[in-house]
Amino acid sequence: MNIIDTRRHIDVFAPEAFGDRRIDVIGAGATGSRVVLALAKLGLDNIHVWDYDVVEAHNIANQVYGKGDIGKTKVKALAEIVKAQTGCELKVHETKVDGTQEMGDVVFLLTDTMSSRKEIWTKGLRYKTKIKLMIETRMGSDTGRVYTINPTKPVQVKGWESTLYEDAVAEVSACGTSISVGPTAEFLSGLAVWQLMRWHAIESGSKKDDTVDHEIIFGLRPLYTVTRNF
Repeated sequence: MNIIDTRRHIDVFAPEAFGDRRIDVIGAGATGSRVVLALAKLGLDNIHVWDYDVVEAHNIANQVYGKGDIGKTKVKALAEIVKAQTGCELKVHETKVDGTQEMGDVVFLLTDTMSSRKEIWTKGLRYKTKIKLMIETRMGSDTGRVYTINPTKPVQVKGWESTLYEDAVAEVSACGTSISVGPTAEFLSGLAVWQLMRWHAIESGSKKDDTVDHEIIFGLRPLYTVTRNF
């Protein structure tokens, strides 16, 4: 049970109106861990989180975990953090998602590599009628992208697939691993959750004048945003 007092944001997002729609977050790293905590703090309950990695020392700088979580699986550590802060009990899956797992109404696709996203998309998300919304993010050191599509709409599917690239072109750090900066992840995860909130407001009819941007590109040095629809 989520014990969050939603009075301060209920005029913007009411969890009761969202109902028991299932949300699946695939990946509990820099963006995913923040997305999950933000969803729980909105008052949402039916959250499934998928990740098979364990918390390591280098994760503390850019993810929601603390030193006491090192050695735990990310999903179990995240479940403890979310339960302590909100009362929400996550549904955790210590599993590598490959597209064969059943997903719910909303899916956040937040794995570490583009290759894994392509596999999950092709096998498990593309044209699956049960899934009403997919949100996918990409992060550089001071840039990011948020994609928000209905995976059953051919125009949106084609538009999103046209943005895919190979892992070899992704930005990496001096040690050869992907760049992950905490403040950038905060900005990115906030935008991703806001896209869910906007989508729900449009679907419920409370924001008929709004449209969900299918692509948001931002930079932080200098600050800019670019949006488009497919």
